[in-house]
Amino acid sequence: MACRTNTEIGIVGNSGGTRTERAGGGICQAVRSVWYKYGIYMLFLYYLYAMIQREAAGLIRRYARSFRAVAVVGPRQSGKSTLVKTLFKDKPYISLENPDEREFAETDARGFLARFPKGAIIDEAQRVPHLFNYLQQIIDDADKPGMFILTGSNNFLLQQSITQSLAGRIGYIDLLPLTIGEIKLFGRKKIGLNDRLLKGAYPEIYQKKIDPGIWFPSYIRTYVERDFKQLRNIESTTQFTRFLQLCAGRIGQQLSMNSLCNDCGIDVRTGNAWMSILQSSYIIHLLQPHHKNFRKRVVKSPKLYFIDTGLACSLLGIHTTTELDTTHFRGALFENFVVSEFLKNKFNAAHFSNFYYWRDNKGVEVDLLIDDGKKLTPVEIKSGATFSDDQLRSLRQWNSFSGNKGGYLIYNGKLEMKTKDGIEVMNWEKIGEMKIR
Repeated sequence: MACRTNTEIGIVGNSGGTRTERAGGGICQAVRSVWYKYGIYMLFLYYLYAMIQREAAGLIRRYARSFRAVAVVGPRQSGKSTLVKTLFKDKPYISLENPDEREFAETDARGFLARFPKGAIIDEAQRVPHLFNYLQQIIDDADKPGMFILTGSNNFLLQQSITQSLAGRIGYIDLLPLTIGEIKLFGRKKIGLNDRLLKGAYPEIYQKKIDPGIWFPSYIRTYVERDFKQLRNIESTTQFTRFLQLCAGRIGQQLSMNSLCNDCGIDVRTGNAWMSILQSSYIIHLLQPHHKNFRKRVVKSPKLYFIDTGLACSLLGIHTTTELDTTHFRGALFENFVVSEFLKNKFNAAHFSNFYYWRDNKGVEVDLLIDDGKKLTPVEIKSGATFSDDQLRSLRQWNSFSGNKGGYLIYNGKLEMKTKDGIEVMNWEKIGEMKIR
């Protein structure tokens, strides 16, 4: 911006006359000051968004010091590439989504890898499965930790390739979308529950402040439908989208594949294949029932959840917090949200615990059962903001015939306490602070 430093302005004096002063320099200096502060602010936002510390960062570094290769897998747009490029700045980055790089890797894998004698980051590594056969020899000969960092958005394909070629040589990490704590780092320290459910947890929505009503339909079309067409040669994307919508309508419910496939108009074999891909691509998580029955008849069907509630809301046609307040899906979406947060915390810290649910034929149910190999910890999930002792009934019933003590009630209220029988009542924002092995 050019400033004219010799501009003269007239100023009315006390006596009514005028005097002239040179003011251009002062105005110019003020403008420069504003632009300087704006630039510093924008630079701060850039580094905040680009370099945000993910909770899995420490685990990835630890694995890179222990294994010759590290695989970071998770749904598309969960922040895998950004994170590994931040952690391993000295490594060259190659994406096998690039058709030229992919063709080179497919036709001359040895020549492709020879460009990286000190290792590299290979994004979407599952796109060229036979590359892993050549990687095995390279990392065995070099015998250096953290040489190659691989990322992928399809767990089944990547794990299959790793099992065949790199078993015992690679550390495996699941990176899901942002946790409650990570979202707060974007300056959203006070985010309401409805807003949290509606927006989900994909980093780009918070980084670029994109309307989730625009982002999720594009995500479904650009990534989900394209990936599934490649994996299963799906001809009718309309029917597959319908399958996804029907899955969203079953959140928190026991899954009946027969019913789901009948409603979608497909056979069970096709439905099972589609469900398997949805799981391996981190779109859906099936929570299995716990095997211990305590002399009760227990259900054996898994419960269906989405990894991200924002995606589920989009598929359900819920676009505003007002609609979320009135929908009968709100309780199921909150339950989904809590289960997903537990999964993120487990993966980010490499916990040993496994998650289940428990339900008998009389309707006694534990929404989430944490099994750490030594004890079982029940968790009840309620979307209401008001605490009632009646909300602890299922926990106490389960404790009575399991011989267990304690447990957790996670809800949307502010009152937090520990009951006489050891059950902890807490707000959902404290999930990340829970001590789980």
